[in-house]
Amino acid sequence: MRQHEAETAVDPMDARLGARLAALRAERGWSLGELAERSGVSRSTLSRAERAEISPTASLLNRLCGVYGRTMSHLLSEVEAEPALLVRAAGQPVWEDRTAGFVRRTVSPPHAGLRGELVEGRLHAGADIAYDRPPVAGLEQHIWVLEGALQVTAADAEHALDTGDCLRLRVWGPTRFRCPGPDDVRYVLAVVLP
Repeated sequence: MRQHEAETAVDPMDARLGARLAALRAERGWSLGELAERSGVSRSTLSRAERAEISPTASLLNRLCGVYGRTMSHLLSEVEAEPALLVRAAGQPVWEDRTAGFVRRTVSPPHAGLRGELVEGRLHAGADIAYDRPPVAGLEQHIWVLEGALQVTAADAEHALDTGDCLRLRVWGPTRFRCPGPDDVRYVLAVVLP
């Protein structure tokens, strides 16, 4: 494959995700303009994400999940194959926001009928991700740091977590995850729908 072709090749996950985002908007009968108003994301960015011209960031997906009433794991599970009861480590879907320095692995097998899920997060040293709202108001989160240090801000309170620490909270408003370094952080996020 030539370099230009490699640069323009669409990631299969981005293509499936873009198609699902377009389908969710169409199911509601919304124009790009209506979705832009509801999400606070520009029409141009929404259009490019739906056409898989860009890989959506964690922040963008969070805004869209809020509009569509889904967690990010639920949305990502909709673009995967039929969920199984057991997912081996090698088969767990991984999604990366290269811009933000964030890698997200869906650990637990997704299932629309269940309220809880496990996610492994990795933030590179210095990475800082802010979410303006939870995908579902009142979402319960348990954040357990496996390696490194993580700063979590929620409800105007900052929590500094080190290896082994666990923070439990209910999310109603903006949150922020930051890896102060010097090393990357790896953590488990347990999410429970209200």
